[in-house]
Amino acid sequence: MASLKDIAQYCGVSIATVSKALNGQQDIGEATKERILRAAQEMGYMANAAARALKTNRTYNIGVLLVDLQNSGLTHEYFAAVLNSFRIEAEREGYDISFINSNVGHQNRSYLQHALYRGVDGVAIFCVEFQDPMVLELVNAEFPVVTLDHAFHNRSAVLSDNMSGMEALVRFAHSRGHRRLAYIHGDPTAVTESRLTGFYRGCEALGIPVPEAYIGECHYHEPVSCSEATKRMLALPERPTCLFLSDDYAAVGAVNAIHELGLRIGKDISIVGYDGMDLAKAMSPRLTTWEQNTTELGRLAARQLIEHIERPKTTPPEHIVVEGRLLEGDSVARLEYGD
Repeated sequence: MASLKDIAQYCGVSIATVSKALNGQQDIGEATKERILRAAQEMGYMANAAARALKTNRTYNIGVLLVDLQNSGLTHEYFAAVLNSFRIEAEREGYDISFINSNVGHQNRSYLQHALYRGVDGVAIFCVEFQDPMVLELVNAEFPVVTLDHAFHNRSAVLSDNMSGMEALVRFAHSRGHRRLAYIHGDPTAVTESRLTGFYRGCEALGIPVPEAYIGECHYHEPVSCSEATKRMLALPERPTCLFLSDDYAAVGAVNAIHELGLRIGKDISIVGYDGMDLAKAMSPRLTTWEQNTTELGRLAARQLIEHIERPKTTPPEHIVVEGRLLEGDSVARLEYGD
């Protein structure tokens, strides 16, 4: 394997210059840096992680806490897509990823204890239980933390546009003539609060009343509970014409319930999802939904965390909102009179 000395001799520069180039320092010319990096790659140079850690006082290891209420982990398409983008950006910057949890080798540890045990440089928190005491302990620890879809005043966060996304979906249903809109939301979380607020705001702006009976609840990412909530909603004396669901995966339960009742989606009853998962695009009829930009959410979360790790004194806490987009499917009927 090539050494720093080998690269320096090959490029005709000093070992110090090679070291600066490989460590991303700014006090050498860009052309020289590119030449050194290219040579290092061609010669198969690989930095010694232990030596780099001693020199920089960093392990180049990022912790990821991924917990959701249904314990679906990496089988959850939304979190999996965000995490994949996060991983790509972190690895591009030379960082490895370790998952943080509270049960390691049959030993119960707090999230903070596991993070310290792993020696991570910082932690990205992708979960919904942000009021969990162990999560709060981690957020208040003495190392960089970035959260997804939940904002703490003293920590950077990357947020999806849940409120404005829901408002856009309400406007779309209204433009199709719907005036009786109902919403089956997910478990109580910051995401749910934002989406529910967006639903109410969208309806209020358009003069659409929302009876209490038109607000239901199910579990995120759980079709069975959504199916039961859908049946209750459609049993109302004056049922809604358009039903908003907590997420695309839960919408499968609504579809099942509607079919059981002998109704046609996009004809007798309209439905709207949220997240923009591949599942929504494969459904028949295609689900109208709000597609979250998982690529950008993951990339920015990694970027923010690395900024706090490498430049802690000059990187202030920042809350970044990432916009999504409406995916117009075939699940919302066009009503001529808004009945």
